[in-house]
Amino acid sequence: YLTVSIEPLPPVVVGDSVTLKCNIKTDGRMREIVWYRVTEGGTIRQKIFTFDAMFSTNSSHMENYRKREELVYRSTVRLPDVRISDNGPYECHVGIYDRASWEKVVLASARVLLNVMAPPTSISVVAADTPAPFSRYQAQNFTLVCVVAGGKPAPLVYFKRDGEPIEATPLPEPPSSSSGGGGAGSDRDLQEGRAPRNLLHRDLDDTKVPKPLWAAEEEVQGRRPPSTLEPPRGLAAERGPATEAIPETVVSREFPRWVHVTEPIYYVRHAQLPISDGTVEARATLTWTLNPQIDNEALFSCEVKHPALSMPMQAEVTLVAPKGPKITMTPTRARVGDTVRILVQGFQNEVFPEPLFTWTRVGSRLLDGSAEHDGKELVLERVPAELNGSMYRCTAQNPLGSTDTHTRLIVFENPNIPRGTEDSDGSISSRCSFQLALALTLTVILELT
Repeated sequence: YLTVSIEPLPPVVVGDSVTLKCNIKTDGRMREIVWYRVTEGGTIRQKIFTFDAMFSTNSSHMENYRKREELVYRSTVRLPDVRISDNGPYECHVGIYDRASWEKVVLASARVLLNVMAPPTSISVVAADTPAPFSRYQAQNFTLVCVVAGGKPAPLVYFKRDGEPIEATPLPEPPSSSSGGGGAGSDRDLQEGRAPRNLLHRDLDDTKVPKPLWAAEEEVQGRRPPSTLEPPRGLAAERGPATEAIPETVVSREFPRWVHVTEPIYYVRHAQLPISDGTVEARATLTWTLNPQIDNEALFSCEVKHPALSMPMQAEVTLVAPKGPKITMTPTRARVGDTVRILVQGFQNEVFPEPLFTWTRVGSRLLDGSAEHDGKELVLERVPAELNGSMYRCTAQNPLGSTDTHTRLIVFENPNIPRGTEDSDGSISSRCSFQLALALTLTVILELT
């Protein structure tokens, strides 16, 4: 007679200490108790504890064999400072001597699953597909990505706007376009049951909505009142082929009427990526049609709930358009032939997402002949005197807005370079070679004379 059971374990958190308890009931004589850790899907058993009664000095269990009394034993194993690698099943194997033969051993075992949880170690929110330009007249989809790493099991990730939870429509796969482009693919998405590419939810500006040719003809012939026409859905760029494109020629306000919206539609998608240490990386994407008027200075937060956390983790970002770039120029007193660096060091405010920088020269091309230069820094190699007083414009923009700032380049004379001997690229002018050739020619003429 032998029964073995292990007390069930609640989930534990990485770093905790765990005690495995094996309860044994028998009226026989104890032979051994062995604890195993089961790995590789049950194919490998790693011995972690052994009690052998033959070599034990503890004689309290050596009862009179003839009494046949039922005895209760408990074997405990303590696992200090558990790790993710300790997760998995454990088994308690017990052997007693057979009543009929001392040479035989009766075996019984029990199993328990140790579930080790790990709280997320990091959380961050980034903007997808940035830096990106600002478009005043075209709707743009915008995506925030929340990355949560180091959790086990996978955490629950959700978004908030200005402290209020966002009710978002789940997406099985990410939107196929990050901007307002589309076409016939939108109708195909609807037919296949996928979410539409356009994420607009707005009142359309009737003066800027093209009408189908058949609708215009019926309206002229009086067969259908204009009020019964259903407004087209989605972006203007996603019209069917049988539409008439009407270009925008007049903009009466800073933003077209379609930008005015009170209730954006949000789409969310969740994904999980297993990590080699047994944890997962959870990603949540939130996509909607950006409205620069109401989304500027909006606070978005990504929050995480996890059974190993006493309170939610969160990461916050505030959508802000760039304002007041701070530009520095080195050297502060540029001389002819110097290399000048014009750099954007920061803004008057915190900007998110990352801006896109474009440099142009007012009224002319840049020193290298290009019309514009992208990047946070503009480098002018070996500036010539002709650039003195030239004006440079830096345009900083993100999907929420744009701002321009100008700086003027003042070029001083260089005492190491004689006046008038530099060319447009800052090197010694070809005039020297010309003057030398002219002098040689005059010498030859005088000698001939």
